[in-house]
Amino acid sequence: MLDLGISKLALIGAIALIVIGPDKLPQVARTVGALLGKAQRYVNQVKAEVSRNMELDELRKMHAEVDSQAREIGKSLATTAEEMRRHLDGEDMPEWDGLPQYRHPGKRWRLRQTAVPNWYKSRAGVRKYAQSGAARVARFRPKNYS
Repeated sequence: MLDLGISKLALIGAIALIVIGPDKLPQVARTVGALLGKAQRYVNQVKAEVSRNMELDELRKMHAEVDSQAREIGKSLATTAEEMRRHLDGEDMPEWDGLPQYRHPGKRWRLRQTAVPNWYKSRAGVRKYAQSGAARVARFRPKNYS
């Protein structure tokens, strides 16, 4: 860059005073200052645009990396889900002799299965059968209330 010290600026000012003259020197100085300001703003705009483009390129690279990782994770999840489906369907499950097969609990899965006898449940008022909310409301609704 230009290395302008105070001595060099004083020399340039003295030469400008002699060449331009004292009458037009302030006007020329304002014009030169305005032109230097415009040049500086232009350089700053170019720098900002270059840095924006560099950041945009970095963001595009990061987006591509994240997208590829997401695809890999999706593929691995799909293969795992397919393996689990095959395992649960019994396609690749080995045959086990002597072991009980899974039995769906049916409609009584909500009832608590304990060793409490039914006569004790009826005496203590414990539910023996599952009831829906509407059936329970209808059961305890007063008879004279419509």
